[in-house]
Amino acid sequence: MTSPSILSSSIASVVAAMAIINPAYAESADGSGGFASLIPLILIMVIFYFLLIRPQQKKLKEHRNLVDELKKGDKVLTSGGLYGKVIDVKDDVLKVEIAEGVRVNVKRDTVAGLADIAPTKEKSSGGKPAKKGKANKNKASEEKASEVESTESTTSETTNSQDKA
Repeated sequence: MTSPSILSSSIASVVAAMAIINPAYAESADGSGGFASLIPLILIMVIFYFLLIRPQQKKLKEHRNLVDELKKGDKVLTSGGLYGKVIDVKDDVLKVEIAEGVRVNVKRDTVAGLADIAPTKEKSSGGKPAKKGKANKNKASEEKASEVESTESTTSETTNSQDKA
């Protein structure tokens, strides 16, 4: 067991130490430390507003106006990547024709924008590839063949010169 004298002496030493130690207070040089520390935070918030929040709100407003003004006959591009022509407009649903005789219902908000130009199709007759694409393909294969032949001839010349030596 601990004796009461040891316990009382340790308590007395702790009290004496606490009396000697003075609490430390943070002192500001000019006395306006509270507001001055908020200035960088306020500047960061202003920068975020003008660089991120404001442009995003502007873009969202433009998209909302575009979607609200959709009418029958508009050519649209959906966010899923489908090009189509608006056939019917209801409250929140558009009926869009994506191919001849193929009509789908699309939620109004999923329209990404108006389609200026629909994707181009290569016109071909009888299921054959278009001549333009075929000509380019043949030209590319001829260039590859000529490269292979020139590489082979260079390799055979090197081999023949080594055999003669």
